[in-house]
Order: sequence, then structure tokens, then C-alpha cells
Amino acid sequence: MFNDMPTEIKERMEVLSRIDEMDRKDGTPHLKRLRQIPAETGKFLALSLSNAPAGTAIEIGTSAGYSTLWMALACRETGGNIITFEILEEKAIMAKETFRAAKVDDIVELINGDAKEFLNGIKDISFCFVDCEKEYYAEYYEAIIPKMVSRGLFLADNAISHGDVLKPFIDNVLSDENVDAMIVPVGKGVLYCRKR
Repeated sequence: MFNDMPTEIKERMEVLSRIDEMDRKDGTPHLKRLRQIPAETGKFLALSLSNAPAGTAIEIGTSAGYSTLWMALACRETGGNIITFEILEEKAIMAKETFRAAKVDDIVELINGDAKEFLNGIKDISFCFVDCEKEYYAEYYEAIIPKMVSRGLFLADNAISHGDVLKPFIDNVLSDENVDAMIVPVGKGVLYCRKR
């Protein structure tokens, strides 16, 4: 999966990484920055998704599609696909170009809109990665876990870097009897939950 990464995916990842690095240095406003995950988190997502049970894979918070590309590697390996949601139109336009350039638009469905408005129509969720504004994590968790298949995986980014803001949410998840959960110290920290 990682050693034979298609050239188109690798090249687009490099383009997005350069943009993300410039965003962090040039004072680009917070909401306009790409705010990408590090590559090690991307690999962790790909490995997790490739081992998830059968069902629907979703991502909430596409940005320009960098994290989605990592998960697309897993989809290529398993024959699956992924639905990804981005609420900001400017980023959704970039993501659409990312998926076209990386030649994964056949396995990635991009929805420009609020995921909350679409979740009712999605069943049998087997994998979910959340990387959006932190105040919405709990709301997405509560909406997704009941729709998740047994042994399905719910992952949320920034569990360590934003641990102070996310503490009430994380404490709630760690004590939820419907899941087995822990924080994995990869990248900025990933809250990793498996539904029982």
C-alpha cells in the first residue's frame, strides 16, 4: 500500500504538503489553512481503514483531500470507497481537483455540505474519521456510533494537541460502554474507538 503508492497520489500529496507548509508560515487565517494531518497519521488511517469491517467509510472534514488520499489507498486495496464531507466551498473545490489529479475520484465521493444533513441517509458505517472544528466532535460521535456496524472504527484527530478543548468529549467516549477506546499517540493524537 505505501511502497507501491501510485505516482498521481504521491505527487498530489507533495503539492498539498507544500501548500500546507506555506499556510503555516505566511499567516493564512485559521479557517482558510489546509491544516493537514502528518503523514504518519495518514498511514495510521490507511492501515485502520484497510482492517475495518465491511460497510460504509466516511470522513468528516475533507479540507483539500490530503487525509482522504491516504484512506483512498486502503480503498484501492480493499475494493471499497469513501464518502467525505467538506462544509467550506473553497476547500471542496480544492478537494475535487485533488481527487481528479490523484485519479481517485472513482472511489471518493465528495459532498460539499454539512455532514449532519446527510448522515440520516447513510447506513452500516464501518469507519469514520473526524477532523473538523472540535466543538462538533461530540455531536458527530453521538450521531454516528448508533449507525455503526459491530467492530466499526471511529477515529478523531487532535486528541492530544487539542486535549484541553476535547477533554469532556474524550472523557465521555473513554467511559462509553458501547465502544472500546484509547488515545493513540500518533501525529497530533488520534482518539481510536471500536464499536462493540
